[in-house]
Amino acid sequence: MLAKVKFCGMTRPQDAAIGAEIGASYIGVVFADGPRRVTSGQANKIFEAAGKKVKHVGVFGTNDPEEIARTAEEVRLDVVQLHNDPTTSDLKAIRGKFRGEIWAAIRIAGAHIPREAEALFDNADAIVLDARSEKRLGGTGQALPWGELAADLARDRGSSAVVLAGGLKPGNVGSAVRTLAPDVVDVSSGIESAPGIKDPWLMREFYAAVSGARAH
Repeated sequence: MLAKVKFCGMTRPQDAAIGAEIGASYIGVVFADGPRRVTSGQANKIFEAAGKKVKHVGVFGTNDPEEIARTAEEVRLDVVQLHNDPTTSDLKAIRGKFRGEIWAAIRIAGAHIPREAEALFDNADAIVLDARSEKRLGGTGQALPWGELAADLARDRGSSAVVLAGGLKPGNVGSAVRTLAPDVVDVSSGIESAPGIKDPWLMREFYAAVSGARAH
């Protein structure tokens, strides 16, 4: 099974439209602090350009269920992505207010999935594996040690889908897919000419690299 593609950190409607045209399954916007942060109004324009054939993802830097539910309704999200070290309690609280998918990010500092995060694998609709940075929640361009994580993922992988993020780009995503067999690959900085500005050529190259890669 081929990995699906999520183009994230969209800030311009035209980039979202190109992403959907290329074949992405998910288009993401960021509501957390950082250079790609958008407002609800901007997000609505981005998702309108992307169309209804792709799922709309909102990345949050808060785990506050009231705030997330309000934003999710304003922009009609299909997926809420919690990127601020969520717990199973956070997931349960948000499930009471949001009917779509909930993705939980596990930000990894070393070469292993933290033990305290293992419970998320059976509670989230998807687990997002990303590199930990003390400066920002995501979009750092830092790659994960895929080979070292393979054993952890084989042990922990439960009913949740696996979304691989962290430093992916056209030149390395094929190797990442073959090593970890993620359900979704998530790219932001790896397809940009500047923060939040997507490069159509890089987007196409990334999608082609994923399409040409098969997990072992």
